[in-house]
Amino acid sequence: MTELNATSAALLGLLHEGPKTGGQLVAAATERFGGFFSVTRSQVYRELPALTDAGLLRLGKQGPRSSQQYAITAAGKRAFKSWLNTEPGPDNVRSPLILRLVYSGSLTPKQRASLVDSARAQYAVKLDEAKNAAKASADPYEKAAADFTVAYNRAVIKMLDALPE
Repeated sequence: MTELNATSAALLGLLHEGPKTGGQLVAAATERFGGFFSVTRSQVYRELPALTDAGLLRLGKQGPRSSQQYAITAAGKRAFKSWLNTEPGPDNVRSPLILRLVYSGSLTPKQRASLVDSARAQYAVKLDEAKNAAKASADPYEKAAADFTVAYNRAVIKMLDALPE
């Protein structure tokens, strides 16, 4: 593995906190940075063997129901630090909601209203969660990321509210 992708880096960052199983990594990623960087279960389980083969992770304890813990190696810590010190490049925004809105002309008015109402409710919950995370952040950099998540969720709700009925 010559260069880390953002998903691999996210996993290595989470593993700095200690060994975790794939399922624990998915949950931790969702909790820690799900508001601005999504990591799917399939991405996690695709990256873990590649990171292990590259010597950046090692297998840890075998857990219940054949769950496997992974731990970061010294090489993994170096690779993560190297990734942190590179230019981030452009952000890749992937919003299933925005994509649906782009094509919502193919829906009936009732279906469009349902899409918007459902999204508004989901983003209201995400906004509340983001506000709580922002309040709980002691680290100024984590707080900045949490504040971004609050602003993003507010922006989506504002956009939804501006759509015609």
